[in-house]
Amino acid sequence: MPTFKCSAILFDLDGVLMDSTPSVSRQWSLWARENNIDPHKVELVHGRPTIEGVRLVAPHLDVEAEAKKIEQREMEDEEGVVVMPGAAELLKSLPPERWCVVTSGTRRLAMSRLKAGDLPVPEVLISADDVVNGKPNPEPYLKGAALLKMKPEESLVIEDAPAGIDAAHAAGMRVVGLMTTFPATALKQAEAIARALADVSVDISSDGLTVSVNGSGCG
Repeated sequence: MPTFKCSAILFDLDGVLMDSTPSVSRQWSLWARENNIDPHKVELVHGRPTIEGVRLVAPHLDVEAEAKKIEQREMEDEEGVVVMPGAAELLKSLPPERWCVVTSGTRRLAMSRLKAGDLPVPEVLISADDVVNGKPNPEPYLKGAALLKMKPEESLVIEDAPAGIDAAHAAGMRVVGLMTTFPATALKQAEAIARALADVSVDISSDGLTVSVNGSGCG
């Protein structure tokens, strides 16, 4: 069982704390059909800010307008959007100064997700609105660690997407990958892989956190 000592945990939101895949997939697929875009291309957007996803697959469109349209639709489509098992209990057990959420969505969408899952609002929440460069750039995770007043190398990231893993590694952080959106083969760069957040446990002591993963060790 892989085990990590760390000072703080930085959680991705969608696919880690909330299962929003049904809504995300429905709305991106609908948007792709409306704009005559190959629906398979939208697989490239997972883990990236919405505006970057649109720019990646449809740079010829009004990127800002289309991104706002997609996020509004995601906020209105809560069918199948549920909290991940164990997420609420884990977050409530952690000292508030030792965890944060780093999401590729906007702050408005993130707050909507947290409310839908009845999850605690973190003291530190990094959204697409708070950075210039989104994942896979390291800026979001570096900003999260800085606001927590933690060193990147002492921070552990929990992610479900390759873009997020790349961002965390570029920030100098270790990563636990969750197979909630992608198969293990796509997450092989993570230091450990688990099926879901329920397979991750945290022991809290005066000198930090010990994170145990009921899964496989990787890289």
